[in-house]
Amino acid sequence: MSGRRKNSSGDLFGYPPSPSHSSYSSSSKSSSATNSTSGRSRVTGAARSVAGVFAACFSPPEDDTNHPSSSAYGSSDAFSSTSDVSGASDSTEGRRRGTARGIYATRNDSTHMREPGSTKFTMAEITTATKNFSPAHKIGQGGFGTVYKGQLRDGTLVAVKRAKKSMYDKNLVGEFLSEVQALSKVEHLNLVKCYGFLQHGDERIIVVEYIANGTLREHLDCFNGNVLSLASRLDIAIDVAHAITYLHTYTDHPIIHRDIKSSNILLTEKLRAKVADFGFARLAADVESGQTHVSTQVKGTAGYLDPEYLKTYQLTEKSDVYSFGILLVEIVTGRRPVESKRELEERVTARWALKKFKEDLAITVLDPKLERSDANGFVLEKILDLALQCVNSHRKSRPTMRRCVEVLWEIRKDVQLLN
Repeated sequence: MSGRRKNSSGDLFGYPPSPSHSSYSSSSKSSSATNSTSGRSRVTGAARSVAGVFAACFSPPEDDTNHPSSSAYGSSDAFSSTSDVSGASDSTEGRRRGTARGIYATRNDSTHMREPGSTKFTMAEITTATKNFSPAHKIGQGGFGTVYKGQLRDGTLVAVKRAKKSMYDKNLVGEFLSEVQALSKVEHLNLVKCYGFLQHGDERIIVVEYIANGTLREHLDCFNGNVLSLASRLDIAIDVAHAITYLHTYTDHPIIHRDIKSSNILLTEKLRAKVADFGFARLAADVESGQTHVSTQVKGTAGYLDPEYLKTYQLTEKSDVYSFGILLVEIVTGRRPVESKRELEERVTARWALKKFKEDLAITVLDPKLERSDANGFVLEKILDLALQCVNSHRKSRPTMRRCVEVLWEIRKDVQLLN
């Protein structure tokens, strides 16, 4: 099978990354050079140049927003953590801001055209929507608090995230509001919408879009009896990559999700992916001010956490890239990142799968529910090759999420040619 590359320098697991890192580096340098000037005209010009590249990548918004519940709504812990922005040796590529966000943004597709983030809800509205937080409306539970299904007066179905009272701290009110305000400005087809919030007394509540059809993790486990094809999994990976790219590159200020994982990816009835749960999200460093990372306590989920972030407490967009690499391995193998009941050498899924990939035995790690065909083998090797880039132990050597989108679309094009 094609797609194998011999590697030259070490990665997280001791397996060398591909020479294709040079293409990632050159892409990043080129992007930085393009964005070296300042002003609104620069942003607009950059937006136009990127629009041509990505024009064919977008699908029209969905017209179905009445979706069942998912446990992903309640999977986060704290909304934010104390942090400071500082300089370090790591460099971050230049970004396209302001008007550029329109490239990745999509119109609100709610039946009732409710604008994301536009509403500061009252307690009366929330209690009415959730039937006074009825246990029958509970759809999720996490470290952050409890999530309820609700219906607003205009008929919009929502998920209401209610923070634990024990988490309330007056010193965190400012951070809570700044986080909500940042998230209220993002809108993308592959991101769960944030409709608004409530902060009153000891209540902190966020109201978000209500999505159907379970999480990606549930579908990988075949909770509904249907097996996701590898083609569908590739489409889902592309959706997720688009969402993270938007957060990193096309928002007014870059946002690091910090908890990319299969249980935080909701699927619509048409199997379009929407990234959910911004409970750990942080604003990234302000590159234009010379800052390169956010120094903050570690947040995230075991198995997906960037080892360099764990070691240095320096958070960058490349931490999301690492998590995405782990997710790619999970998508093609069907296994969770850590499987404690497996044999010792198979317990860390990415380590096991990428070792097999290096040994030209990639097909042995394909989800056994999928057919071992030449086409599937081709896609598997290409995706594992990208995953290997993403989980490099050195963040500078990881691709940007924008580059991940490009690679995944190249894989899809190749598959279409094969068929």
